[in-house]
Amino acid sequence: MNTPPPPADYFSHARPEMLRFVPTDRSRVLELGCASGAFGGALKHRQPAEVWGVEPDAEAARSAAARLDRVFHGRLEARLDELPTRHFDCVVCNDVLEHLDDPDATLRALTRVMAPNAVLVGSVPNVRYFPVLLDLLWNADWRYAEDGVLDRTHRRFFTHKSFARTLAEAGYAPQQIVGINPTASIKARLACMLSLGKLDDCRYLQFAFVATVRPA
Repeated sequence: MNTPPPPADYFSHARPEMLRFVPTDRSRVLELGCASGAFGGALKHRQPAEVWGVEPDAEAARSAAARLDRVFHGRLEARLDELPTRHFDCVVCNDVLEHLDDPDATLRALTRVMAPNAVLVGSVPNVRYFPVLLDLLWNADWRYAEDGVLDRTHRRFFTHKSFARTLAEAGYAPQQIVGINPTASIKARLACMLSLGKLDDCRYLQFAFVATVRPA
């Protein structure tokens, strides 16, 4: 079955909310799933950094090549072997891991290209996002979409707890995993209050994370 093409702006999101998680002293950055290079370009504008990207979509990769220092086109897992060992002091994967067949293996493979004291920065969708839960529990529905948490190209789904475990099992020490892009839903705020905070994470569309490689 053919997968419908993504929305027109699918590869152009600049993700400005993620810039604050990248330390300003990083100068050799790798962005997995760099799309059209909007985020990496903004990063280069903010600080003197060499930014490399890996992007599976051919058209997006061509756009990224005009913005970044070097771009590899192809499946992320396949191109990692071509990257230099212990070179990057920051690796970025904004809403990328959930698209991979084996994100755990990719996370482990990334440790080879990360320099000492490098950081892994990125985001993952939150499957406990309130609108998704409401549709599942109240409407008994689970409808895939062109983008968002239930993007039809997603292969893995994460909660705060399960993603922290994924990072730890792949050899990383999570420094922070925080909710971003909260819903404005009054129902969500009320649910958080009534649950005494147990559902607080459900307000967020995604989790942003920063992690370091755990010493062997």
